[in-house]
Amino acid sequence: MRLVVTAVLLVGSLALAQSAAPAKAAAPASPAGGAGGGAAPAPAAGGAKLDGAKLFQEKTCIACHGKDAKTPILPEYPKLAGQNPVYAERQMKDIKAGVRNNGNTAAMKGIMVLVNEEEIHALAQYVGSLK
Repeated sequence: MRLVVTAVLLVGSLALAQSAAPAKAAAPASPAGGAGGGAAPAPAAGGAKLDGAKLFQEKTCIACHGKDAKTPILPEYPKLAGQNPVYAERQMKDIKAGVRNNGNTAAMKGIMVLVNEEEIHALAQYVGSLK
């Protein structure tokens, strides 16, 4: 139980620190979709491309789900690598909207306030592309 509380506090702290940080200029997306050989980045507002691999790190997904999206810090956290992108996107949107409010969604809710719909889509495509 103590590990779960510590993980939730760590993720919440990371989320707050990131939201307080000044916005950085977006780096150009790599043609291969970023690190890890992920899917092509999703289109963003204004025609720019989002890099799901970069977002996976920046939005602190790695803190709980692991750098490879398949080694979560707790066995009860899901392995995201290879997840159906449509399913992953729906779960993130439901958690953000408060529709899904069970299990470990409290930890995710704190992170989802930092992620917009285009970023959710890019993240879902990225984790779905991983093996």
